[in-house]
Amino acid sequence: MIIFSLTINTNFIKPYKMPHFKENKNIVIYSVLFAFTGILCMYTPIKTLGETNFDFRMILILISTLYLGSFGGLITTIIISIGRFIIGGKFVLIGIIVNLIAFLIGIVFRKSFIQQTGRTKYSIVVFLPYFVLSTFVLRVNINFLEDLFYLVYNTLFLLTFMALVYLLERLIQTNNTVDQAAYYENLQTIGQMAAAFAHEIRNPLTTVRGFIQYLSADNNHNKLNEFSPIILEELDRTNRIITDYLTLAKPGALKKESFEIQKVINEMSDLLSPIANLRGITIQNHVKGSDFIDGDVSYLKQCLMNVLNNSMEAIEDHGKILIKTRKDPTNKVLTLSIYDNGIGMTKEELQKIGLPFYTTKSKGTGIGTMVVHKLIKEMDGTIEFISEKGKWTEVLIRLPLTQTPPSIRND
Repeated sequence: MIIFSLTINTNFIKPYKMPHFKENKNIVIYSVLFAFTGILCMYTPIKTLGETNFDFRMILILISTLYLGSFGGLITTIIISIGRFIIGGKFVLIGIIVNLIAFLIGIVFRKSFIQQTGRTKYSIVVFLPYFVLSTFVLRVNINFLEDLFYLVYNTLFLLTFMALVYLLERLIQTNNTVDQAAYYENLQTIGQMAAAFAHEIRNPLTTVRGFIQYLSADNNHNKLNEFSPIILEELDRTNRIITDYLTLAKPGALKKESFEIQKVINEMSDLLSPIANLRGITIQNHVKGSDFIDGDVSYLKQCLMNVLNNSMEAIEDHGKILIKTRKDPTNKVLTLSIYDNGIGMTKEELQKIGLPFYTTKSKGTGIGTMVVHKLIKEMDGTIEFISEKGKWTEVLIRLPLTQTPPSIRND
């Protein structure tokens, strides 16, 4: 029971995988864990006869040598033999010799064992020479053991050995299946991202191409001033899509610095106000004060760009976007609130916000919201969505305040 429980627990610490058995670092970890299990076996023997204990520690030496090779097997053998020497007794030398027999058998059969597809059955072949040699050593040196004992002990030894090989093979197979599932899931995600990216890019480019064709026709060039804002908006949208995908595919290093958050909010509000006005939307910026946070300015700008654009797209007709901040000195957190009176979201939709490729927009992909969640988290902040369907939505971004203002730091 000790052997099986510790083998399973080891899989949680370091999952069994055949490539892992070839790396020196992992070989040392596995061999030490196998040795620890073997020592526990010695301290809880299955049978005590005379002045010696009988246990299954040799199984761990065989397993370690067969799966990890001579280096791993040697580590396990040495540690277990030291443990056997510490326990002592009249037959301590015999116990160490039996350990060495298990180690040598493992070395001899290691190559053929690894090449086998049915390793559980092949473990019988490995066991037979060990059985012959170990029994010979015990019979020569310990004369009070009966034939029935040899029969029972070695039968249990073989069954335990085969069961442990079977358990390891199943664990290895399960771990490989999990890795393959994760790999194919990643491939599927990449495929979805590629399809969504192509779809998102195609839409604004098609719009721009249509306007250019229209304006290049006879007598339509005088309408350039009328359509140029729409063309620029579609090109900006394309740029935002590319930026979002690049952020997910190859995120840049966080450039953490102390900056005034109100200044960044005012800058983004002024940048997007002309676009909002074209849609009949008013951005009301009620941000006041001068608070500093530790974060990445470019990250925050990208988040604000995505959130404000989502707010504008959620407003079907003339509406407003309200931006406010409030400070919590107790928790040293600044809360940024972005409110819009757009179409809102249901409770079910709110629970899915931020999930891969989830969006409430018919033409969206959800990438922008994923990016916002990711960037805010990297700045040690949190984001929360509150909404009422058909009425309003409020986005709350909480970021940690700077402990020491930059002016004091420079001093």
